[in-house]
Amino acid sequence: MNHTTTEEAKKAARPLTPKVKELIERTKSVILATIDAEGIPNSSYAPFVHVDKTFYILVSFMAKHTKNLADGRKTSVMLIEDESATKQIYARERLTFEVSTSQIERDSEMWNDVVTKLKEANGKVVDMISEMKDFILIGLHPIKGSYVNGFGSAYFVNENLEIIEHRNDQNHESK
Repeated sequence: MNHTTTEEAKKAARPLTPKVKELIERTKSVILATIDAEGIPNSSYAPFVHVDKTFYILVSFMAKHTKNLADGRKTSVMLIEDESATKQIYARERLTFEVSTSQIERDSEMWNDVVTKLKEANGKVVDMISEMKDFILIGLHPIKGSYVNGFGSAYFVNENLEIIEHRNDQNHESK
């Protein structure tokens, strides 16, 4: 099997930072990976809005992940291309990153601004759930991560979700 060199692959597949922005803009929810106090993993999802380099989610304490997020436990987030839109299921475009979390004070200016943006993105259901006392607003602040947009096209991203370098220096090898 004929493989391109690493340098050829980097040049051919090198994404531009706008590609990351486009993925964020066309994705409506984040996949959450959290751990509880005993180290038990939990995965879930939540609709989000992206404001000033932070992802905001409105989540209920009835969900396991909310306590983990509110307690500031280690969290990873993923945005991934819709399965129905991908050309190759093994190479779905995705952005994965570690985050720190913060809880936004209810009825603060930030709360009101973000809840308004969530309503614009997700409709009137946000009015209803934002009034429920078990729902809290969490900020997910990127630390570092990776962006993948195909085979051999994986990149490290920084806290601003800017591509900083190719993730590996070797191609996949065949048997």
